[in-house]
Amino acid sequence: MKVAPPYFGKRIMALQVLDPTNETAPPLGAPAPRLAALAGKTVGFISNGKEGTKGFFAHLDRMLREEGGVASVITRVKSNYSAPADAPIVDEIAGWDAVITGIGD
Repeated sequence: MKVAPPYFGKRIMALQVLDPTNETAPPLGAPAPRLAALAGKTVGFISNGKEGTKGFFAHLDRMLREEGGVASVITRVKSNYSAPADAPIVDEIAGWDAVITGIGD
């Protein structure tokens, strides 16, 4: 901390405030094109592993298969609920037609 010169006979402490935000914006990506239909497609679920996702994904799995005609549903659970998906999961995404991520507590 810097000490300012005397001001009316008193020394005043100067405080420097730093901005921790990044000044550069990340490059923008383009959204994937929408599927015309889900029938015959492979849908991947990426769960954060918390209890609340289990029932939700189980119900959504049934709906997608029964009502949407989805051929297969693949469920993957992240190793750390607060981190991005693990590299092996990310590598699998290229083989899926659609991805659904979810969080639950």
